[in-house]
Amino acid sequence: MISTLVVDDQSLVRAGFRMILAAQPDIEVVGEAVDGRDAVHRALELRPDVVLMDIQMPRLDGIEATAELARAGSPSRVLILTTFHIDEYVYAALKAGASGFVLKEVDPPDLVEAVRCVARGDALLAPAVTRRLIEQYVARPLTRDPPPQARLLTSREMDVLRLIARGRSNAEIGRELFLAEATVKTHVTHLLRKLGLRDRVQAVVLAYESGLVLPGPG
Repeated sequence: MISTLVVDDQSLVRAGFRMILAAQPDIEVVGEAVDGRDAVHRALELRPDVVLMDIQMPRLDGIEATAELARAGSPSRVLILTTFHIDEYVYAALKAGASGFVLKEVDPPDLVEAVRCVARGDALLAPAVTRRLIEQYVARPLTRDPPPQARLLTSREMDVLRLIARGRSNAEIGRELFLAEATVKTHVTHLLRKLGLRDRVQAVVLAYESGLVLPGPG
C-alpha cells in the first residue's frame, strides 16, 4: 500500500483528492493537512510514502514546507500540486526537494499514476518541462563545483546521468544505449547512491547546476 498525505487549504480540494486516491486498491490516504505548517507536522508524524502538496497556502507555502521536510530528513516523497503552470515554481519546488510536479487540473487516472510514479522513486517531470527548466533557470552560471562523489561514477553511469538530465525514461535510455531496462535501473540506483541523491529529480538539478552535464540539444 502507498500511504499518502493530502495537503491543501481548501477542504473541497482535499476531499476530491481523497476520494480519487482512496478508490485505488494500492493507495491509502492516511491523513490531511490544511496548510504548510500542518503538513510538516503531519508528515513527520505519519511518515507517508507520498505527500500531495499544494504550493500557495497560509502560514507556510508548499515549497518551504517541502524544504523543511527535506531538512528534517523525512523519507516522504513530495508531489507538488498547483494551479500555476509557472516554471519558477517548478524549479523552486524541485530545488526544495520535491519529487514531482503536476497541475491540479490533471485527470484522475493521471493523478493516481503520478502518486504511484513518485512512490516508486521515479521523477515525475516531463521532458518538455525538463528542457524548459534547463534553458531558463539551470543554464545560469554554475553555483558549485561537481561533488567529489562524481569521480566514483563509471563512464556508463555518466552516460545514464546525462540522459536522465535530458528527461529520458529508463526505457528511452535503454534504447539509446542498447541496454536492457533492468540494467538501466541498476545504473540509476548505483549513480544515485554514489552521488548521495534520493531520486532522479535531484540528479537533474545537480547535473546541471554543478556542470556535470551542460545545456545543449537534447
